[in-house]
Amino acid sequence: MLPSVFEAPRLAGYSLLDSGEGEKLERFGEVVLRRPDPQALWRRRSDASRWGEADLRFVRESDRGGRWEARPSYRVAPGGEASRWVLDLGRARVWIRPTPFKHVGLFPEQAVTWSFVERLRPGLGARPELLNLFAYTGAASLLAAASGYAVTHVDASRASLDWARQNAELSGSPSDSIRWVLEDAQAFARREVRRGASYAGILIDPPHYGRGPKGEKWQLEDHVASLLEACARLLAPRSFLVLSTYAVGHSPLALVNLLREIGEGQVEAGELALPEEGPAAGEPARFLPCGFCARFLRGF
Repeated sequence: MLPSVFEAPRLAGYSLLDSGEGEKLERFGEVVLRRPDPQALWRRRSDASRWGEADLRFVRESDRGGRWEARPSYRVAPGGEASRWVLDLGRARVWIRPTPFKHVGLFPEQAVTWSFVERLRPGLGARPELLNLFAYTGAASLLAAASGYAVTHVDASRASLDWARQNAELSGSPSDSIRWVLEDAQAFARREVRRGASYAGILIDPPHYGRGPKGEKWQLEDHVASLLEACARLLAPRSFLVLSTYAVGHSPLALVNLLREIGEGQVEAGELALPEEGPAAGEPARFLPCGFCARFLRGF
């Protein structure tokens, strides 16, 4: 028996090949990456030779980051523009770029939210407004826009916003399909409340800790409840909100309690998870936990 799991649908360009012993082995397009993952407490299923074939391996140097090491036969060395490549997501394309923080510009476990947003689209009118907070490099924004949403993309990092714009250009997104906003998420949500804005959907995928462009401090435990209160005032009569968290030490029940405070509606919660490729005959399916997710639906 598995706990409640929001299993990410399989993406054509991505596979979780194996995991275990504190690492995960993944394929992004044609490139195989080996990265640390503290959730992978179990033993690996593949032998050392397969893990040794990773094109790029992340080596942690401190709690603030590390470096990528390329195997000798890999065609480009890590670092600089040469180390980025394109990943096709179907209705969007994104740049994958290994960073010193082990991230690569895409969180594949969020594919379950991308499909959820697309599935709700037909019942939300001609061109529903969607607000994407802490929007990072924009995969959710691009795919929502491709589904017919008018997207407002908000992030406090200039580097992430620039990356998202590059992804939009790469995807051929119409210039009027996404509104780009460099701002602190809480400050933006409060301003939208004051101007009487309304959204059919809101996505919130916050870090545990962060800073806004004007030095605003974000601490999830201190600020998530007030952010949700503001977002509740932005939701249309028929609408949804998705809250995701990672590595914060809180259970899905905590997210359920938060969302039950924002008004009458349906609430569901569970773990985000990636399915491993395979498994081999006789082996049970295995999922890599990737954080928690809760959904609020009003008027459905």
